[in-house]
Parts: sequence; structure tokens; C-alpha cells
Amino acid sequence: MKLELGNIHVRDLAFGPVSEVKENTVVVDQQALIGHLSELDHRIRSIELSIAKPGDSIRIMPVKDAIEPRVKVSGGGNIFPGRHLGEEEMVGEGRTHVLKGMAVVTTGEIVGFQEGIVDMSGPGADYTPFSSTLNLVIQCEVDESCNQYDHEGIVRMVGLEAGRWIGELARDIEPDEIQTYETKPLLEQAAEYPNLPKVGYVYMLQSQGLLHDTYYYGVDVKGMLPTLMYPTEVMDGAIISGNCVSACDKNTSYIHQNSPVIYDLYRHHGSKYNFMGVIVTNENVTLRDKERSSNFVVKLAQQMGWDAAIVSEEGFGNPDADLIMNCAKLEAAGIQTVLLTDEYAGQNGESQSLADSHKSADAVVTNGNANQLVTLPAMDKVIGYDRYADVVAGGFNGSLHEDGSITVELQAIIGATCELGFHKLTTKAS
Repeated sequence: MKLELGNIHVRDLAFGPVSEVKENTVVVDQQALIGHLSELDHRIRSIELSIAKPGDSIRIMPVKDAIEPRVKVSGGGNIFPGRHLGEEEMVGEGRTHVLKGMAVVTTGEIVGFQEGIVDMSGPGADYTPFSSTLNLVIQCEVDESCNQYDHEGIVRMVGLEAGRWIGELARDIEPDEIQTYETKPLLEQAAEYPNLPKVGYVYMLQSQGLLHDTYYYGVDVKGMLPTLMYPTEVMDGAIISGNCVSACDKNTSYIHQNSPVIYDLYRHHGSKYNFMGVIVTNENVTLRDKERSSNFVVKLAQQMGWDAAIVSEEGFGNPDADLIMNCAKLEAAGIQTVLLTDEYAGQNGESQSLADSHKSADAVVTNGNANQLVTLPAMDKVIGYDRYADVVAGGFNGSLHEDGSITVELQAIIGATCELGFHKLTTKAS
């Protein structure tokens, strides 16, 4: 598949009487968008729109998802395919226009305790990638009759549809730059660079149920066997988030759309290695399911002739077993493996970092310690509800102080220790 991404660099975001993209400014007609979103489900009680820009004294919480507005210009299908928005066509080829630098961020009454915080300024802004984006924040409240699963589903649909609606404004805009990505069918791809090592990516998705779900073409991946996919499909929204895993390592839909592992693998494709493609797999609850999925991962990697693999995790604890099982079996099959994870090493950094380990896991990239404590000063404005600071994962009784400041672990900040590396942390020599 060959995909062109036409990036339109958004320099400002504003409300106005007509929705349009003009001179790199996205203008949104509030009433038009609210009216459109309100019709998605009769159980939507209210929708409010706000704008949060980098440097603003604004706190958004509890954040549920972030979406980058995009539109399919050619190549069939539409952004975010699958049963969510009613289209089943394949994506990953043709041209897609991207409103780069903007995000749709959803918030509202809490659904699951593993939702998080985005600060647009102050020390908290240093830990989340979404302090650097121009954010259209949608506060969506639903009827009290909704259970938590319906609540999550409705807000997910609202965010995706808003991303699609705003992305449509960019259909006829001339991009500032066009980037091209291509992965060919297996035999062609292998033959193109016969002297380079064949490298692939094992993309582990959170799928443990109970609000820990991710969707591939609209299908909940917990019932899926590992499968092959073109990397460009990810860029077109084939994978979206529907989970309430801890905020720090939750891969929002925006992060999937901009998966840095995929982009970086393409960057050196044809020079350092031959990027063969992606195996998308799930994270299971039972040992039997973990064994089955990891067996399929290795079978597919061998079938594609991989010499090496990068394996990324989403979440922690139970999924550590899936991560290590994939690693041990790939290494036993002669496929060199690098792991991407984060750590839960305690607030003092002295606890065991992962719930599982194996001697073959000798090439591991850490994305930070999620238990690290930080204090976030009060903001002038809160979009959503800061009263949940004491109950979100990473918070505790007394996290929210009387002056509006919050003391939490990094675990409570959206994207702080993203296991795909989509964050602002780095490693320094001591």
C-alpha cells in the first residue's frame, strides 16, 4: 500500500460563524458542530466546546481520548473505518489530508478511574504531548441511565465523529507538505532490499476488557488472533482507542495515528533495514490466550522472514506477561527482539519495574517510571472536573489540594510514559 499524507500545519484555532480552514487557521462554528454531534445518540445530555492552546492556564480532566482530524481525499474508504462510523472499506492508500498540530480532546464525567490530566502550561505540560497541540475540547455528558460501557461508547463516537467532521474542512486545502509512505506485498517487499535485514513491528494493543479495549477496523481486538497489516493502515485510523488504561501509557487514537515506531521504521527503511510490516496482536487475561496469541505472533514473523522485531506494550502488570512471552518465543525462533515498555518501579524507583522477565529480554527501552510523584499547580480554568484527582489511577486521598493544585504520580497524566515513545521524557546519564 502507498499512502500520501498531506500535512496542513495548523497555526491557530478559533470559533467563528463559518467552519473553515483559512490561512492555516481552523475555524469552527460551535453551534453547527454541537448540533451535529448531539444527533449521534439520544442519550447525549449536553455538549460544550472549548479551546485550549499551548501556554494557556488550563487543565483538562478527566481526558478520555485525543483524535487528530484527518480526511481521506482519495484511495477509498474514510478515516476511522469499521462499524463505529458505519463504513467497512479498507484504508491505508491514496491520499489523506492531516490537520497537523491540532487535536480533538474529549472529557466529561468520569467513566473509568484510569482517565487522566492534560495541563496546557506549568510543570504538568512537560509530561504530556497534548500540551503542545491546539485542542478543541469536547465536554460530553450523557443520560444517567447509561451504564459505564454505553457512556464510554457514546463519548468515543463523539470524539471520532468530531475528528472526521473537522477533518472534512481540509479536503480541498493545498497541503504545506506531502509525505509518502509505502509497503509493498510480501514477496515484492522482501526482494526490494535483499541485502538488508528484514525488520518488523509487533504492535501490542490493550484488550483486557472491562473498559480496557482497543478497536481494529471497528472490531474489539480481544477476540482477535494476531494478524498482518500494512503500516499505512494505522495512519488512516484503522486502530482506535476505547480503553481506560492508566493515562500515562494509554495510547490515544491520536497516538495510534502518529505511531512514532511506525514513522521511525519508515525513516530508515531502505538504508538500514527493510521494514516488512506490522503484526497487530492483543493483550490477554488468561495464560492460555497469551500462549495462543504469542504462538501466532512468532508464526507470522517467521512466515514473513523477519530477522528482527520491535515489540511495544500498552499498559502494565498483566500485559507484561504478553510482552515477555512474545520476546522469549521470537528470540527462540532466531528473531532478534527489542522491547518498548515503561516502568512501575515505586515512587522511590526501587521496586521491581516489570511484573515478568526473561533472560532473552536483554534489549529493552524504558519510557519512564509511572510512579514518579509530581505536583501540578492550580490553573486559572479547568475544563471538566478536577474533583476526580483523588480517584484516578496515580491519585490518592488528598491529591487535590484546597488551592486547586494536585499531587499525583505520572500515571495520572495523559501520555506521560507512552510506551510508543510519544512523550517528552528522555534519559540522562547520572
